[in-house]
Parts: sequence; structure tokens; C-alpha cells
Amino acid sequence: MVTTGLRPRRSAVLRLLVVALALAGALLGGLGGAAPASAHAALTGSTPAQGSVADRAPEQVTLTFSEGVAMGDDSIRVLDPQGKRVDDEKLRNLSSDRVVKYGAGLPSGLRDGTYTVAWQVVSADSHPVSGAFTFSIGAPSKTSAPVPQQEAGGGLVGALYGVARYLAYAGFVLLAGGAAFVVACRPAAALVRSVQRLVVYGWALLTGTTVVMLLLRTPYTGSGDLADVFDLGGLQQVLITKPGAALVSRLLLLAAAALFVAVLFGAYARAHQAAGAEETGETGEVAERGRRGEADERGASEAADTAEGADAAEEARRRKDLTFGLGFGGVIVATGLAATWAMAEHASTGLQPAVAMPVDVLHLLAVAAWLGGLAALVVSLYWGPPVERAAVRRFSRIAFGSVVVLVATGLYQSWRQVGTWRALTDTAYGRLLLIKVALVVVLVGIAWLSRQWTGRLAEVPAGEAAAAELRATEDAERDAEREAEQDAAKTAGQEEPEAAEEQEEEGREAEKATVGASATTATAATAGPAPKSGPAPKSGSSPVSDPHTSAPQDTPATDDDPSADDDAPDPARAAQLARQQAAVRTARTKRQRDADPERLGLRRSVLAEAAVAVVVLVVTTVLTATEPGRTEAAVKATSGGQSAEAGRPQTLTIPFDTGGPDGKGTARVRLAPGSSGRANTLQLRITDPSGKVRDVPEVKVSFTQKAKKLGPLSVTTRHTAKGQWRASGIQLPVPGKWQLSLVVRTSDIDQVTEIKNVKIGS
Repeated sequence: MVTTGLRPRRSAVLRLLVVALALAGALLGGLGGAAPASAHAALTGSTPAQGSVADRAPEQVTLTFSEGVAMGDDSIRVLDPQGKRVDDEKLRNLSSDRVVKYGAGLPSGLRDGTYTVAWQVVSADSHPVSGAFTFSIGAPSKTSAPVPQQEAGGGLVGALYGVARYLAYAGFVLLAGGAAFVVACRPAAALVRSVQRLVVYGWALLTGTTVVMLLLRTPYTGSGDLADVFDLGGLQQVLITKPGAALVSRLLLLAAAALFVAVLFGAYARAHQAAGAEETGETGEVAERGRRGEADERGASEAADTAEGADAAEEARRRKDLTFGLGFGGVIVATGLAATWAMAEHASTGLQPAVAMPVDVLHLLAVAAWLGGLAALVVSLYWGPPVERAAVRRFSRIAFGSVVVLVATGLYQSWRQVGTWRALTDTAYGRLLLIKVALVVVLVGIAWLSRQWTGRLAEVPAGEAAAAELRATEDAERDAEREAEQDAAKTAGQEEPEAAEEQEEEGREAEKATVGASATTATAATAGPAPKSGPAPKSGSSPVSDPHTSAPQDTPATDDDPSADDDAPDPARAAQLARQQAAVRTARTKRQRDADPERLGLRRSVLAEAAVAVVVLVVTTVLTATEPGRTEAAVKATSGGQSAEAGRPQTLTIPFDTGGPDGKGTARVRLAPGSSGRANTLQLRITDPSGKVRDVPEVKVSFTQKAKKLGPLSVTTRHTAKGQWRASGIQLPVPGKWQLSLVVRTSDIDQVTEIKNVKIGS
């Protein structure tokens, strides 16, 4: 059988994986600025409006969201200027068929001042969302209401939860994809230790991260305090939520997956071990290669007994039934595991959830079949026995089918989550999606190269490949033996005098101990010189002396008989033998690796695929934690283009230096209420470098909105006191980012223009 051979240096593998992880870390770091957009349910409106001033106290505060949310009595809190909660602490569900709205009642007789509304919810796709805004009654005032500085789902708990989510995806890919590779591509891989470890580690990783995510749900969606992972009451509340139910379902499915893995590497492996022995007639060698020197002798004997005692057709039928059962059961379990993501994340909410959830399941299964199978192929090529070329070609066909499914399902998901071409560049989700598409294109390109290498391998006749491998092995053994002989000669030259003295001493002690024995026996025990350090026998030979010159076996040696020590292996000789065998194996592996450029090219291209796949998985994880572009665009359209926190009074501190005498100072500008479509009031105060109020001959203020090509809109200021100016009735027609231009003149010839951005709400 034609095979692809394999055990390159681990250093090359580790270097490439380190590069992939570094790229993933850099990508995560670069995406850190997108964290505020990680909320999937967005606040689209409120009553009272943000930054508004009401003539009298409203009866309630209402919040409108872009999608369904989970809320409790503490989800909406209204705080007075002193930070005291003043709402009735009872959540009001005001939602209708197409509008998601909740409210909190307010008592009558609230005093004038600025009130703070703080809210925190869990969106339908399991991600926590929080925010705060202010409104005033009568007139704005100072407020000391405490507002959480950390966004919901952030901090250490958010970071841990994000890492757990990524590792859960990785565990699923390794578990499902690795098992699919064994069943569909290479049944002999069930005997390979590296593949076994890959699948088992994937199961353990997915199980462990699922438990961690379940424990972290309470602090992740609530306080953000890591100590709350031990809150049993909070855990009980998590279990009745949709994300909690999905995680528990995942654990139950993983119990079934554990049984699947046990059968896969138990009965299924033994059945194919027996089949391999029947085909080659070398059961022991197949088991030894499959276990990399750790063969299960009992399994080999059972396979041999089965092959001898059972009919070949019956065994083939049994293997076929076992393969069908594992394939069918594996698809059911993998589909169920993929559904635990679909039922609790993006696909479960928004547009067409009944279609999106099955599509999402197909997408995840295709990812697992491609990337997980790729991981199994990598470990097989690098840390396993030779891989059949037919297995590589079967995986190549499965990978191609997976790519087709990924393209189809990815297009639908992109349309559903992004909505417009403009959202691809204007939203964080769209930009991340473009990065993922670019990486997938690179991955497909590398996969195409791997297919080319596979095609070249298939064109090499089996006889030529086997002969070349045999010649390389023989040459490697001869080179290793020559090197070992040279090393042994040097060692023997250094130890010969000491060895001679030890031989004489041992001879004298042996003569005393064997008085009365036969002359032949005494001669065999004392006259025979101890073997010098020399070339060790080849692997499989014994280091003991020739049986014709050994002592008779009818008189067993006792503990008091020194001659028993002569038959014990010399530790130094045994260590030298191990070094020689290791050198032979290393040389053989190197010759096999370097003799066939096609095999070397396949190994490198597959490893490059795996490295890019690591980064793709990171981007996918970040995408699932980012607000979809369609939702972000809808929020902008509803709020007029500004964020939910934009409609607040704006305060700017602007240092200036006109360059002349006494030309340095600081201008403090306050614009309230900071909203478009309403009259705004501007207050300007100028101080010198020591902080004292000072006058200047002239100040000018104007506003410009470059995106809408509005302005500059000049503002007429009125000098009200020393170093203070005021302007009222300022109308800014549209919300968004405006540029405030401040001109300060400190003398007849010294002046400067400073420009600052200010965000205006609706």
C-alpha cells in the first residue's frame, strides 16, 4: 500500500502554530476597540428622551429595544440627583407584536433636577447589554448618582467567558471533525495514539468549557464579580434561561459523545485492527505501528482469533454495521451539539429564525468536518504512522464539499446579519466579516495547493515509492551504525584500563566462589573476558553472550552466587544500545522525510492550513460576540445616526496658545442639552495658566458638520462677566458629530483657532 510518511521535527510545527496564535492575539487586540459594539440588543428609544428637560415629572420611564430581551425588576433603575432609587422597582412589560418595550413607574411629586436611568438586560442571543442616560425635571442640576463604569459582560469575567467560548468552539471542531475523519476517511486512524488524543482532548475541552460557561453566566450577565460563580441561587436562575438550557443540553449530549468515543476507539478500532491483519498477514506489525510502539497484545491476539475462527464475510458485515451505527449516531450527536449554539445565539433571533437555525447548524457541521478533519490529518502526518494516500484523497473530497456548504450557508448568514453592502464597511460586524472572508479565501487557496500535492502523490507508482523508502531506510541505518561505531570506539578507548582492572577483580572473586565446581564451569565464569564497549547489535538482537559459551542452566544461580551478576545486562551497555537505536530511528525518519518532495510539500501545506484555521476560528468567535450589522444600522436609522449615549450636555476643555505675550490659557465650553432640533445654550469660560479667570479682546464660536456639508454656523456670544461668555438659542439641525471652532484673540495681532469634535444627539 502506498503511504505518505511522516515525523518531521516538532520545532517547525511549533513555530508555525506560535505564529498563528500570535496573529490571533494581535487580531483580538486590534478588535478590542469594537467591544462597545458587542451588545446585540440595542436601545432604540426612551421616554423621556436622553438629555431632555421635562416641565413636570413623568409617570414612568420606558425603554425600547431592537430585539427581544430578558429583564427583571432590577433591570431598570431610576436614580435621583443624590443617587437614591426612586422608581417603584416593578418591571412593566409594554411590548407589542413588533415593538419590544419595558418600563418602570415613577412616584408623583419628584423634585426638580437631573435623574439617571441605568438599565441592564440580556439579549435574545445570550449577550448582556447595559447602559445609562439622564433626563431632567424643571432644569438640569448636578447629580451624584453612581453609574457603573464597566460595561455588562466586560472586565475579567467577560474576558474569561470570551476565552471559554473560543475554546468551546475549538473543542467541538476537534471532537466532531476528528471523529468524522476516522469514520469517513481513515478507519485505521482509530489505532493511532495522536488521533485518539486529539478527539479525546476535544471532548474534554468542550465539556470543561461548557461547565465553566455555565458557572460564569451569573456574574457575566449580572454583577461582573468573579466570586459570584459560587452563587447557587444565581445558577438556579441561569438554568431556567434559554442560554442555560442550551448549556445543560450540551452537557447531556457530551455524555452520549463519550460513549461514542469509547466505541470508536474500542470495538471499532479492534475490528479494523483485525481487518488490517487479515489483509497484510502481519497483525503484530500493524498493531505496533498503530500504537507507535505501545501495542495492545491482548487486542492483537483477539483479532487473530477472530480472523481464524470467524467467516470473512461475517466479519466484513460486522464492520459495515459498526461503521453505519457510528456514522449515524455521530451525525445525530454532532447535530445536537451544533444546535446548542444555534438555539442560543444569533440564529435564534432576528430575521427568519426558523430558517436561520438549521442553516447555522449546517454551517457549524461543515466547519467541524473541514477544520477538525484537517487537525486529525495534521497529527496523523506529523505524529503517527504512515498515512494512506487514499485516506488523504477521501478527506480532500470531504473538505471540498464542506467548503461548498460553508459558502452557501455563509452567504445566507451574511445577508441576514449585514443586510446592505454599505454595512460591510460602516459596521464593526461587516468589517469583521470581510476579514473572515479574506482568511477563508487564503485557507481555500492553501487547500487547493494541498490537493495538488495529493494529486502528485497519487501519480507515483506504489512499487517505486516502496523501493525508494526501503533504500532510504537502509542508507539511514548504515549511516547511523557508522556514527555509533565511531562513538563507541572513542568511549571504549577511554574506559579500557578501568574495564581491565574490573575484569581481574571479578575473576578472582569468581574463582573463590566456585571452588569444587567443574573446570568447564569455572573457566566459563572466570576466563571469559568481559565484553568491551563496541558497536551494539541491531535492534531486535540480544546483548548477552553466545549460548554455546554460557554456563549450564541446570544449577540455578542464587542470591549469594556472584556469577549471577555476569548474566545481568550492563546499564552502560543498555544505555548505549538505546542511544544507537534512537539514532537509527532519527536518521530513518529524516531520510524518509527529505527523500520525497511531494510528501514534504503536502505536510507543509496541511500545516499552513491548520495555522490559518486557528485565526479563522478566532474571528468567528469574535463575530458571534459582535452586534450584527443589520441591527447596528437599524439603531442608527432610528436614533438619527448617533449612539444611545450621545444626547447629553457636552463639556469641552480647550487649551490654546496665541504665541504672543500672555497668549496661553484654557477655554471651557459647555453646550446643553447637546441635542439637535432644540435650542442649545453655550457657556464659555477662559482662564490663564494659573487657573484664574481672565478676559480676552475677542472670541468667536462656530459649528460645522462635514458629513452633511453644513456650516460653518456662527454663534453670537455675549460677554456676561470677566472671562465669561454666553450664547443661547443655538440650533443644530441634525444629530451626529460636529466640529466646534473656537477663535481666541489675545492682542491686536495674536490669535489662534482651535477645533474640537462634539457629538450632538437627537
